Amino acid sequence: MTKARILVVDDTAYNLKILFDLLSQETYDVLVAQSGKKALEILSATEPDLILLDVMMPEMNGFDVLKKIKTTPVWRDIPVVFLTAKTDHESLVEGFQLGAVDYVTKPFQADELIARVHTHSSLRKAHQDLQRQHTELERAYAEIKTLQSLLPICFNCKKVKDDTGYWMKLEEYLANTMHVKVSHGLCDDCLKELYPLEAERILKSRGSI
Repeated sequence: MTKARILVVDDTAYNLKILFDLLSQETYDVLVAQSGKKALEILSATEPDLILLDVMMPEMNGFDVLKKIKTTPVWRDIPVVFLTAKTDHESLVEGFQLGAVDYVTKPFQADELIARVHTHSSLRKAHQDLQRQHTELERAYAEIKTLQSLLPICFNCKKVKDDTGYWMKLEEYLANTMHVKVSHGLCDDCLKELYPLEAERILKSRGSI
């Protein structure tokens, strides 16, 4: 089973080490970035299953990073969990409005952090599995429609087989399934074959030769 890949973004090296050690022990594949700019560089090269994003960072804070992630089509479905010492209502609301799925407060509680990471990485995998299944179902449905549109015709007598397995003349099939009235005539090739003496005169009169 492929390990979930977690990108941890925090400007404090001590926090990065704690999170790296903690998540690695849980068999996650952990990537770290000490700035918002570095996080975006990593995202340009690989796609994590979850991002743990510090709010308070110099130059490019967590809100700015999240805006960039959620406005970039290839990144916007990656779940983001904020790491924050701020628990005031306005900051939390802003984070959720920008697209964060959850938050973890500092200092970290190991069991809480692992539980939230496990929840959101599992949801991400389930969502990806559903997307793959949906794509496979669409492909299978398209193949079924193609097969259903194939009309079996006898290569010898040219009869057509309907959905019940009954072989019938083409005109009968058209009348039964498509409610098409059929009139009979002769194509030019058959006219030449069956009535060679009359064919030239008739075709001349039609302007076909």
